Amino acid sequence: MAKRKISNPLALAVLALLTERPMHPYEMSSTMRERVKEASIKLNYGSLYSVVDSLQRNGLIEVQETVREGRRPERTVYGITDAGRTELVDWLSELLSIPVKEFTQFEAALSLMPCLPPDEVARLLSTRRGRLENEIVATKAILEDLANRGLPYLVAIESDYVLALRQAEAAFIDRLIGAINDGSLDGVDVWRRAHESGELPSAADWERAQVAKLRKVE
Repeated sequence: MAKRKISNPLALAVLALLTERPMHPYEMSSTMRERVKEASIKLNYGSLYSVVDSLQRNGLIEVQETVREGRRPERTVYGITDAGRTELVDWLSELLSIPVKEFTQFEAALSLMPCLPPDEVARLLSTRRGRLENEIVATKAILEDLANRGLPYLVAIESDYVLALRQAEAAFIDRLIGAINDGSLDGVDVWRRAHESGELPSAADWERAQVAKLRKVE
């Protein structure tokens, strides 16, 4: 994947907005919020102005005009340049076509969960499962609201993607909790004994667990 001078997804959103029409930063922000883009792209005024400045310095956008409405402060309107359009197409094409390894905190926690007792892990996962359900309900409400406002599905497709991820994670957690509780998770007996005895499992412990597993299969 190519290394870009600007890699903040907010910059990509700004370039995309400016293909519609020239805008000043406040309009960019309000448009993104109206379309619920802040749910998928981190958005605040400080980072937005920093991104706009960086895009201008790199020749991807340019000042179109400065306007004033009544007693409001002057606002600088920006437009996208030809170089900006090329960057938008190249960058977006790259993101859509190339899977990138993302080091999520939950994945890290799963890799280290044997540090905690199995029953405690199951309890914590149950808590996470409840919170995921709240997020699933909230995301469905966002999709319903956008549909009720007459906005096309295309505008909300990233929310549907998030919903699919949350539902898949919830299903995974349900299976994991069940496997811990009923003892069917491979290695859970060794894991449990290690916490009960206070001793780390030996190679022999893992070998016995594998033998027992094979006998069950037979």
